[in-house]
Amino acid sequence: MKQYIPHKIIVPKFSEAEGFYTTKIRSKNMSKIRGKNTKPELKLRKVLWSLGYRYRKNVKTLPGTPDLVYMKQKLTVFVDGEFWHGFNWAENKTRIKTNPRFWIPKIERNMQRDWETNKALVEMGYTVMRFWQQEIEKDFISCLRQVIDFLEERK
Repeated sequence: MKQYIPHKIIVPKFSEAEGFYTTKIRSKNMSKIRGKNTKPELKLRKVLWSLGYRYRKNVKTLPGTPDLVYMKQKLTVFVDGEFWHGFNWAENKTRIKTNPRFWIPKIERNMQRDWETNKALVEMGYTVMRFWQQEIEKDFISCLRQVIDFLEERK
C-alpha cells in the first residue's frame, strides 16, 4: 500500500470565485454520481446475500463507512470508483484537463483518506478488502471468491 506524507492534503473550494468553472450539464451529470449502492456494489451484495452471507452495509460507526461489514469476522469491504479513488493515478492524473487545480488535490485527498481509513480499521482488528469497480465488472468471480474464502476461513 502506498505511503502518504503525513500532512493533510488541502482541497481548494470548488467555486467560481476561486477560478473553478462548471457548466450546467456537467453539474447535472456530477449530481447523478452515487456514493453508495453503485451497480458493482449491488451486484456483490446481492450474490453474497443470496449465498447466505449476512452483512451490514454503510456502517457509519466505522472509519470510512465501509460498503459491507461482517462484524463477527471483522471484515470490511469497499467498492471504489476508479476516478474518485485514483486508479493508476500516476498515469491518469495527467488526463485531467478540466479544473485540474481542484480535481488533482481532491482525488489525492481521497486516496490519502482511504489509506488513513485502512490503517484505522486494521488497528481496530479488521481486515480490509478494497475492490475497484472495474474489478467487480471484469472479474466478479475472483472478487466474490476472495470474500467468501475469508469468511469461510473465519467460521
